[in-house]
Amino acid sequence: MPHIVFEKPNNLSFPLQSDNIEFVCEAKSPYESKILIKYDNMEFLLSKKNRPSKTNPNLQILKADKPTRPSKAVVIKKTLQEFVDRYQVTPVFSNIQNLKDYTKKGSLYLKEIEYFIKDFKTDKKIFVEIGFGSGRHLLYQAKQNPDKLIIGLEIHTPSIEQVLRQIELQNIENVLVLDYDARLFLEFLDSNSIEKIFVHFPVPWEKKPHRRVYSKEFVDEAIRVLSIDGSLELRSDSKEYFDFALSILTDLSKASIHIDINKDLQISSKYEDRWKKQGKNIYDLVLTNQIDSLNKEQLDDFSFTKHTAFKIIDKLPPKPIVKGDFFVHFRDIYIIDDSSYLLEVTFGDFNKPLTKYIFIDQNITRYIQGEPLATKANLKAHRLIDEFINND
Repeated sequence: MPHIVFEKPNNLSFPLQSDNIEFVCEAKSPYESKILIKYDNMEFLLSKKNRPSKTNPNLQILKADKPTRPSKAVVIKKTLQEFVDRYQVTPVFSNIQNLKDYTKKGSLYLKEIEYFIKDFKTDKKIFVEIGFGSGRHLLYQAKQNPDKLIIGLEIHTPSIEQVLRQIELQNIENVLVLDYDARLFLEFLDSNSIEKIFVHFPVPWEKKPHRRVYSKEFVDEAIRVLSIDGSLELRSDSKEYFDFALSILTDLSKASIHIDINKDLQISSKYEDRWKKQGKNIYDLVLTNQIDSLNKEQLDDFSFTKHTAFKIIDKLPPKPIVKGDFFVHFRDIYIIDDSSYLLEVTFGDFNKPLTKYIFIDQNITRYIQGEPLATKANLKAHRLIDEFINND
């Protein structure tokens, strides 16, 4: 991680503009401070804290703040070098001398969640596979259905890299890969837009069932995004997981369910082959959708109520606020001046928590780096945050 260590300067003045980099302001807490940076069309924070040594108690370290850190290390390095030049500090340690950009070229088939929120469009029918592992089934479906778009979700980086290599080697063009939590991903899809959802051999999580992909909320969201006669297909070697999923499906008000045991598919994973040799049963549970769902709710109002009170330091709860399906944790508050603050908050879904900074002054309250992803949990958390900020 690029950083510099230097002797504490007497005074840092803000704002300071230098070519395409602006040092906007410094927000301080008892333990560290955050320096707001505008770099071309992006903004992020630098974190500055004391780093005393045995020989020098006045040393400080400056590096990129983790929640807002730019993806390209060269941006951080250039900003730190500009800080050194413009504020005329003398580093006692620095690893920013080499400013070459070693950012790897991304795959055309690997997408970020923002792509599916802002830019995703297709005329093809869509299959979604959740937790594709080695990718055998994912790639098989892509080759057998060239007229379909196959979206694969996986959080295991080596599996993602392996599948991306195979996509290139086999010249497969109808696959998109995403590293994201499937339980939240479905929220961003249009209603009745998916033909099939595959959940093959998910982690059983016997001791932590709350971490399972399957839940009442997941199934409800799957039904919303599935087209009429579209299917949600679970395949598992875990009888406990199968029973758990079946209990959810049989509790629905309307459902068409099909069960198979030890059904042979035209393609199987290496783990499935191993389990069959061990004599383990393989369970298939298929839900066929028969509901024409309404369009999804638009979750786009992350604005803040116009406020009149600014002294919020003493009224924020010190412990996380936990609700049924979301939480809010006010982590720290950084003071810019008498009426300007930077508030650090972690919030949203328990499975995919988000840390954001909120800039507050007399004229505006806004999120640093733009609004949160528009999930149901994030919107509920935002409304609670707004309530606390504006609770005179």
